[in-house]
Amino acid sequence: MEQFLYQLMPTRADMLLDGLTDRENEVIKSHSVYLEDLKEKGVLKLAGRTTSTDASGFGVVVFEAKNEEAGRQIMADDPAVKEGVLAAQLFPFRIALMGNPPGWTQPSGSS
Repeated sequence: MEQFLYQLMPTRADMLLDGLTDRENEVIKSHSVYLEDLKEKGVLKLAGRTTSTDASGFGVVVFEAKNEEAGRQIMADDPAVKEGVLAAQLFPFRIALMGNPPGWTQPSGSS
């Protein structure tokens, strides 16, 4: 499996300043469900966004796919991308080092 990252940018410039429209809100909910499903399937490694509320704000999704074509399809199937609420760009990626998420504790018996 290969790793990829897709960067997400709002397609409406004022989305982060003015807030979401009703339509955008529904699409973002679908986007969250989609990412949760990828996480449950073991495909998603990381997803998040900057806390910037200006034009510099963006999100990222780090995931695994068998090849670039499959990676592009995963990105294209994201409801926020499919519905044009967020623009996306795919990058080949490799996680070099990963810490534990906040609140994570190592399972007993692991080293």
